[in-house]
Amino acid sequence: MDNDATSATLTSGHFAGVEVFAQLVRTALQRAASDGWPLMVWSDANYGDWPLRERAVVDSLQQWAGSGRRLVMLANQFDDIRRLHPRFVAWRNKWDHIIECRVCTQLDAAQVPSALWSPQWCMRRMDLVRSTGYAGDEPQRRVLLKEELAECQRQSRPGFPVTTLGL
Repeated sequence: MDNDATSATLTSGHFAGVEVFAQLVRTALQRAASDGWPLMVWSDANYGDWPLRERAVVDSLQQWAGSGRRLVMLANQFDDIRRLHPRFVAWRNKWDHIIECRVCTQLDAAQVPSALWSPQWCMRRMDLVRSTGYAGDEPQRRVLLKEELAECQRQSRPGFPVTTLGL
C-alpha cells in the first residue's frame, strides 16, 4: 500500500488487518479530496477503529469539503465518535451542512456494515475481528454495496446532532 499522500493510490482486492484498513480509509479520503468525489457513504457500528482522530485525515476531509459535496454516515451509535475522535467532531461541526448522520435503528451493532462507498471506489470489511474485507472499483461491487447501504439508510433515523438542545 502506498503511504505517499501525493499519489494516494487506491488498492483493489482483499485486505486484512486493522492498520491496512486504517490506511485504506486514509488513502480513500486523500483521493476524495484530490479527485473531488461528490459523495461518500460511510458505515460502521461505532467508527471506533477508523483513523478519524488523525490530523492528516481531518486535513483530507477539509480539502474535500465544499460546495456540492455530501457525506452520509450510518452507525448503530455515534457515542464513540464524540469520545475517540475530537478532531473529526470539530470538523464535522463546521461542515454539518454537507454531512448527514443516521442511526440504523433496525440493526444491532453486528449487522451494521463496515464500509466506505463512493461512486468511484468502495471497501467493505466482512470480518470485524480480523479486519478483513475487500476493496475495489468494480461496478458490480459498488452497486451491491450501494444497495445494501441504501437499505440501511431507509431503516434509519437522524442522529449525531451538532448541538444538543436541553433545558
